[in-house]
Amino acid sequence: MMSEFDREQMEYDVVIVGAGPSGLSAAIKLKQLKPELSVCILEKGAQVGAHIMSGAVIDPVALNQLLPDWLTQNPKLATPVSEDQFLVLDEDNAYPVPHALLPPPLRNTGCYIVRLGEVCAFLAEQAENLGVEIYPGFAAAEVLYNDNGSVRGIASGDMGIAKDGRHKADYTRGIEIVAKYTLIGEGARGSLTGDLEARFGLRNESDPQHYGLGIKEVWQVKPEQHQLGRVQHALGWPLDSDAQGGAFIYHLPNNLVAVGYVVHLNYRNPSMSPFDELQRFKTHPAIRGLFAGGKRIAYGARAIAEGGLQSLPKLTFPGGVLMGCAAGFLNFPRIKGVHNAMLSGIAAAQCVANAITQGRANDELLDYPTQLENVQVLPELRQVRNIKPALSKLGTIAGTLYAGFELWLSRFGVTLPWTLRSRTPDHATLKSTRQCTPIQYPKPDGILTFSKLDSLMLANVSHEHDQPCHLQLLDESKALTVNYAEYDSPETRYCPAGVYEVLSQREDVQFQINAQNCLHCKTCDIKDPTQNIHWATPEGGGGPMYTGL
Repeated sequence: MMSEFDREQMEYDVVIVGAGPSGLSAAIKLKQLKPELSVCILEKGAQVGAHIMSGAVIDPVALNQLLPDWLTQNPKLATPVSEDQFLVLDEDNAYPVPHALLPPPLRNTGCYIVRLGEVCAFLAEQAENLGVEIYPGFAAAEVLYNDNGSVRGIASGDMGIAKDGRHKADYTRGIEIVAKYTLIGEGARGSLTGDLEARFGLRNESDPQHYGLGIKEVWQVKPEQHQLGRVQHALGWPLDSDAQGGAFIYHLPNNLVAVGYVVHLNYRNPSMSPFDELQRFKTHPAIRGLFAGGKRIAYGARAIAEGGLQSLPKLTFPGGVLMGCAAGFLNFPRIKGVHNAMLSGIAAAQCVANAITQGRANDELLDYPTQLENVQVLPELRQVRNIKPALSKLGTIAGTLYAGFELWLSRFGVTLPWTLRSRTPDHATLKSTRQCTPIQYPKPDGILTFSKLDSLMLANVSHEHDQPCHLQLLDESKALTVNYAEYDSPETRYCPAGVYEVLSQREDVQFQINAQNCLHCKTCDIKDPTQNIHWATPEGGGGPMYTGL
């Protein structure tokens, strides 16, 4: 008879962490190659797509390879790009960059606008039709190891633990899922990824990973403002020289418009609020008319791994591989990572299928980098390897000019011999408040601009309140002695969900964590200046419930 401390164990050929583009693609490809394999996917969201958020304009190369008839099967899944515009903004004007001057990699010809949650739901249906078992609402909380140190699987988190640590009446021990190979596709700044990087030294020869925070809204706009398939990207205002980032506007079917802002998390001013930069962007004279008379219907936020080739960790470990944004396969200048995530899943599946055919298990898939070369993930990242470091070193204007120069050279087959490095992690770039001029953000009007708490209602966030706080302070005193004293608590501004608050009553200052608001964006884990905030896995099924973001 099992006690409450025993874990049930399930065994598969392959276990995949994360029902995102990479994990689902790996599962589908495995079943296409070897239908007899048993494949399981664990997804911490309450349903597939619940935690998925992206712009998104996708290159269809991976979908075409994995499911050649995908558009015939679901013609409403994607909208072909009909117009492509790149803007440079100052406070009053927008200056379109002539399309002919844009380097070819920055053009969106042949690409599609999608709602990535819908794409993942479609891929999940294809995977389940092939016999893949998908378990939403189960967060992978722990890596399991064999006696020889190789990975043998994962364990899902325990359920029914109260805030004080006691076991509630509905307490359920997590499940051990053991497999011949474990594929990690949990997204940017994943918890298991961090554990694996530390245990196996996967980042020993890499630059730090660099991140951006993407804030996104979906609006229903008036028909006369809508242009199906239109894509706009913008640089410049409202950001100043101490920060970098840019905006996107994508026109979807049914008069829907996705608008978002990505702020690179190497910014310096601790008063920066990426959420409020999006709100300011919408007020630009060239932009605000799009939303006149419209209604905001969805909101979300997510960190993006954008360091590129130099920031990739070692991608293999005994018993598995890293895929997708867990590894960091985003093509930064193209602002596209979905196709590379899917291609990495395809590459991982090919390696696993070959290994199991040879009778192997739990060893290191050393052919994975070669497969990533073959599917063109690594060559694509190699071509743009200097763009992100150049922007970090040179700033927005000079960095953008350099990027254009190098991208045009690559168009003609010229590869520059040097590789730029960016070795300062994002959390180390903040200046103290004494060194910066505070950014003053206007109050939201509730029509075009909004507060974080108003926005949370559109993200459908839900957590079990009586559970241990998953946002852990390694040293509670630092919240006031360092963050508050030196940086005026930047976590109260960079968090897009109002999780962190400083409460003042006369002489008494208190720090409060509203973990129930958390969007699982991981920004606090990335940007905290002393790396004092640790994002741990909450109960499975908690977090946002995005509807097609």
